[in-house]
Amino acid sequence: MKRRQAVSTMAVLVGGSMVGSQLFLTGCKQTDKKASPTDFTAEELALLDEVGETIIPTTDTPGAKAAQIGAFMKIMVTDCYDAPAQKVFVDGIASLEAASDKKFGKGFMALEPAQRKELLIELDKEQREYQQNKKEGEPNHYFKMMKDLTLQGYFTSEIGATKALRYEAVPGKYEGCVPYKKGDKAWAT
Repeated sequence: MKRRQAVSTMAVLVGGSMVGSQLFLTGCKQTDKKASPTDFTAEELALLDEVGETIIPTTDTPGAKAAQIGAFMKIMVTDCYDAPAQKVFVDGIASLEAASDKKFGKGFMALEPAQRKELLIELDKEQREYQQNKKEGEPNHYFKMMKDLTLQGYFTSEIGATKALRYEAVPGKYEGCVPYKKGDKAWAT
């Protein structure tokens, strides 16, 4: 990479992160708590934990359930989503249960792990088609929200950042070109 290209790329990244952080923080301001009440039950949080665990299962590293992904989703939906997006997400929990009942004749929590995975693969395909065909201003598909929050919550949690990714709390000197071997963990930033 040429020096000029590197400097240009860094300027875009730094500028984008500054603008993006302002937009993100602005999106988290909630003006009226009563305008969009989102009260998750213990059963819904457990369901969200299991959805997250199906997306990021426990292997040689802890899964999404260990990162308490359901509680993370609750905070993000309640504090950072606007009322229409909150409604889509909360209604999506019921839609997920309905899809499970339609396909397997029982709720998501009663499914075997292979059935859960099969159902979420179908929902992921459904959300991709929906996202490709949605018009501007329409809300995201509920499963896209669940999946995105699972990934965001897991990889920004202590477990995700230190167990699934390589993490160095206090980095040493800057090394712009570090060799990467296939199978190495990505770096937490």
